Amino acid sequence: MEREFIEYDVVIVGGGPAGLCAAIRLKQLAGEREFTVCVLEKGSEVGAHILSGAVIDPIALNELFPDWKDRKAPLLSPVTDNKHWILTEKNKKTMPHFTLPPLMSNKGSYVVSLGNVCRWLAEQAEDLGVEIFPGFAGAEILYHADGSVKGVVTGDMGVAADGSHKDTYMPGMELHGKYTFIAEGVRGSLAKGVIAKFNLRDGKQPQTYGIGIKELWEVKPEKHSQGTVIHTQGWPLDKQTVGGGFIYHLEDNQVAIGFVVGLDYANPYLSPFDEMQRFKNHPAIRPLLEGGRRISYGARAINEGGFQSIPKLTFPGGALIGCSAGFVNVPRIKGTHNAMKTGMMAAEAAYNAITAGSEGRDELSEYPAAFRKSWVYKDLYRVRNAKPSIHKFGAFFGTIYAGIDMWVNNLGLGFLLPWTFSHEQDHTCLKPASEATPIDYPKPDGVVTFDKLSSVFLSNTNHEENQPCHLKLKDDAVPVNVNYTIYAGPEVRFCPAGVYEFIVDANGENPTLQINSQNCLHCKTCDIKDPTQNINWTVPEGGGGPNYPNM
Repeated sequence: MEREFIEYDVVIVGGGPAGLCAAIRLKQLAGEREFTVCVLEKGSEVGAHILSGAVIDPIALNELFPDWKDRKAPLLSPVTDNKHWILTEKNKKTMPHFTLPPLMSNKGSYVVSLGNVCRWLAEQAEDLGVEIFPGFAGAEILYHADGSVKGVVTGDMGVAADGSHKDTYMPGMELHGKYTFIAEGVRGSLAKGVIAKFNLRDGKQPQTYGIGIKELWEVKPEKHSQGTVIHTQGWPLDKQTVGGGFIYHLEDNQVAIGFVVGLDYANPYLSPFDEMQRFKNHPAIRPLLEGGRRISYGARAINEGGFQSIPKLTFPGGALIGCSAGFVNVPRIKGTHNAMKTGMMAAEAAYNAITAGSEGRDELSEYPAAFRKSWVYKDLYRVRNAKPSIHKFGAFFGTIYAGIDMWVNNLGLGFLLPWTFSHEQDHTCLKPASEATPIDYPKPDGVVTFDKLSSVFLSNTNHEENQPCHLKLKDDAVPVNVNYTIYAGPEVRFCPAGVYEFIVDANGENPTLQINSQNCLHCKTCDIKDPTQNINWTVPEGGGGPNYPNM
């Protein structure tokens, strides 16, 4: 098919912190020079698909815009109080702050809506001349004849579920760039493709993930304490499952509350969504929410592999930046600052190469070299054993080991613990249902705890009904023959949006899998946790998915 195309110096796929900071840095470097940059964003607007806790370390923002306060960046709630709770079913214990490694401190950080930060970054980018295309998904990588990346194709619009063209049909457009930055976020479909094609994981540990379930609440003023940050561990998870909760007090009596479950969990009966609902029922947490109003809901996978799981960052004609590569500092529960900085470093490498005459067929070697010298590298190296030690030794002993390891590294004594633990792929960790114990989750009360469908409603998720299903099964027989038969249908539970449903006949037999793709939050958990890797998440029609207002 002949498609229209537009040529740019740099094409960026993804309007999150990494992609937008890369675009801004390119235009800052160019100044008055003609230098073209575009950003593709699959959400209906920048920020629509952005979900994070979020407590942000402004270190990268300070470098990008030293005057960000004068520019009225939406960092309105500096952290004023930092607490770490260890929960049992009925009680909590507050860990003294002096026992935590200094890197766990949130001093100088801000509680934010990351979606609003990205909206602000988009405004700064457009003011500099960056072209931003919301509602257009990067659907396919384009290659030159020599195998280097040429750019991307946006998804076709107006295709019916049966593949026919509707009256609204519009073919995708080709965007060609000297360099293409993949900044899709966690487990992006284009990133999966280039990582496989160019063997970018050779010699690296597999990426591991968690799923974060988040709700935004408006609480009573007397219960609100702007700038308070609380992290929890322990209940309701068992001793072998990694995860924990967060409670962040923003401005305007709003509280972000969420729960993260490591996707290396073993019990197929575990439901991250229902663990979040149980978490809110804890005696130390439920009173905060009672009398309040739930405003929004969402879910997102999180990179948790850390230092040893970062793939090769470059390929001929482009680079991976931000969460497409995976720069989250798991113990700090922060990745935005690292995503922003990696976008900026890749931008500097691309600008230098292009102004030196490169046509983009090469690799941006300056980018990984800059990474190795950066504070991002140091940030991740010091905590490289935190997540795998908990998986290796269990929640109690693993946490103790992780704390010792981080203290030793913080004191500059890392040579005493020089090893780096390995990871297992998350989908291989699931046990057969015959070896696991079902979990009895309480029914939602509609006051503090809720069901999946009412939650999805609050995410403002919408997909055009008559379009091809973007959740592809490699083998249609696997869901029943393997997942349902051996693992008791874990996709029903690991999906936080009710996308997957097994339908049985009147006798409770002959199950079939129904995929309610219109509910999809684009969290990517199914692509990660499916035990046979039979589910392949691909981009739906641009503009679909959640529309998070303040997340």
